[in-house]
This record gives sequence, C-alpha cells and structure tokens, in this order.
Amino acid sequence: MSYEKLFETNISGESAKAWKASGKKAVGYVCCHVPTEILLAADVMPIRLRATNCVDSSDAEAWMSSFSCSYARSILQYLMNGTYDLDGLVQSDGCMMATRILDNWEHIAKKNNKAQFIHQIGAPRITNDTSIGYYKAELQALADLLGEFSSKKVTDESLKAAIAKTNEVRDLIAQLSALRKEAKVSGTEALRVMLANCDMAIDEYIAAVKEFLADAKGRKPIESRARLMIIGSALDNPEYIKVIEDKGGLVVADDLCFGVKAFGDKIVVDDKDVLGSIANYYLNRNVCPRSLDNRPAIHKNIVDACKEYSVQGVIYEKMQNCECWGGEAYYLEPDLKAVGVPMLQVEREEQMANAGQLAIRAEAFVEMIEK
Repeated sequence: MSYEKLFETNISGESAKAWKASGKKAVGYVCCHVPTEILLAADVMPIRLRATNCVDSSDAEAWMSSFSCSYARSILQYLMNGTYDLDGLVQSDGCMMATRILDNWEHIAKKNNKAQFIHQIGAPRITNDTSIGYYKAELQALADLLGEFSSKKVTDESLKAAIAKTNEVRDLIAQLSALRKEAKVSGTEALRVMLANCDMAIDEYIAAVKEFLADAKGRKPIESRARLMIIGSALDNPEYIKVIEDKGGLVVADDLCFGVKAFGDKIVVDDKDVLGSIANYYLNRNVCPRSLDNRPAIHKNIVDACKEYSVQGVIYEKMQNCECWGGEAYYLEPDLKAVGVPMLQVEREEQMANAGQLAIRAEAFVEMIEK
C-alpha cells in the first residue's frame, strides 16, 4: 500500500531532501496564518513545523523562557539539532510562543553562519476591511521576497494553480471527516493522515490520501463506548488520542490547529484580486481563539460539530502556558452544557509524560457518558 507513509508519525525530511536535491527551496512555517499557496506559487516547498515525539528540548530551553510552552521549545529543539534542515522559516504572529521560535532561530542561525530566509508577517486579531487590506499587503511583501529567493516570481496564475492543489487537499480531508462521522476511521488514524501533510510534497500527499480513502470506505464501522470530540492547544502526537481511544472513546471530530480546521473549506477565487481572495480567506477562518472578534463563532462551530457528528463528550486539552487556549473553557463550557454535552479538561505537555493519568481520566469520562 503506497499510503503507508501517511502513518509514519516521526518527522521525515525525505520529501524536503528530494525537493532540495532538484535545486529548489524548502521553507518551514509554524502558524496556519501563513498561506501555503504563496510558497507553492514561488515553487518553494512548505513544511509545517511540528514537535512530534520530541522527548528532550534541553538545548532549546536554554534559549526560550521558562514560561514558553513545551510545544514551541520542542520545535526550536528540532531546528537546532537538525531534525529540520530547511532553507528558512516564515512565521506569523499567531501566538507569542510561535513568534519566539522565529526570533531565536534567526539569532541561532546567524551565530552558526547558517544562511536562512527569515520573514514574519502580521496577522491581525480583528477582521474588517482595514485589517484584511493590511494582511494582504503583508502577504504581497512575502510573495515578492519569496519570488526573489526562489527565482520564480509569484503571479496570479501561479497562485491560482497553487490554490487548485490546496483545494484538492481540502476536499480529501472533507472526505476523511465524513468517514470519521461514519466511524470508519479512528481519531488516531485521522490525525496521522493530517500530520503527514506537514512534511510531504503536495502531489505525493494527494496521491497517498486518495488511496487511503478508497480503502477506508469499504470498512465496517468501529465499535466504541462513546463518541468524542477533542479540542484545544496544538496537538501533533497521535499517541495522545490513541490513549483515549484505547479506553473505548472514539474521537470522531476535532477542533485542533493540526486537525480539520488547518484545512478548512475551499478558497473561492476572485480572478480580479487573487491575493485578496487568499487574504480574505485566511483572516476570516475561525481557526483559534487568538482573534478578538471570532471566539463566539468558534464556540458555535464546536457546538455545531457536536450535533453533526453525534458527539457525546468533549475533551478539552490545554498545553501549559498556552496563550490562545489558556482560559477558553470558562466561556465554552456553558454552551456545551446547553446542548447536553459534558466536557473533560486536561492539561498536558508536548512530551507524553502523563499518559497513565490521561488514560485513567479518559476511562472515567467514558464511563460517565455510558451511565
């Protein structure tokens, strides 16, 4: 089966290495407010940085504050130890900790005489005509610099070709979500498939997901004790969900920035303003509570997903020191209670040090739902 690569959780640099061997550039990014379409249009391979399976971030801890989240520190660790060997890093100010990855890596790379394309774009936290215009200008600056860096100018035509590719991926993830609704794909499998998009070339990824979906459609539904949804901080370790599912819960939906909302609906292109279409799309998406004016919409999306996917319980996982998801439970829990869906709150770190505690709490939560 050619789709087996989708389930290799460890970060692989094979696709990036092959891409770079052809004389092209590969650039990393952290936050989903960096439009991959612009990188693809410049013939640059986008690599979404993750920290999966990082067990020691001591080198990065020497650079980042003790108040930074372990997810951000672990990504910096992977940049420092060569797990990621890329030509640069593009970041938005999605959260303070992700920004600190860029700050520190820029300094470390210069200190080590490692040439890097380093650029940060501003992603406003309020969405209106003014902020969309500002964001579009930020994206135009990125497009111009990437064009110079890769020697391929970003044009409307190359952007539209890139959008067609990413829209195809979005359609495939929508099919994956439909299979989760039918209980034919577990939450662990689904997260593995979506994480594979982070460091695979897009054409390779599309082909692999198509084959997986064709195979999964013929499965029988998975039996479970409770249908669950998982929400919260950046979660890039499928083993975390596996601990929950091993206790009888089936994660049929998620609201995670490495999950379905990293893909979203298709981009609708206005041929008269292609870059504006991208800016409008990315800034209007309800991806995380970082924005000041979209949190009620995010809560509604979560409640609506509970109804659509017949969710019986929500697990709210919060990374310690997470800026975006730190206190959202206080505002969200009443909305879930109103539709009869209980919520379990759990704290975690990037390293899976509390798997036993999670298993105990997950099993108790599933038992409560059964009763």
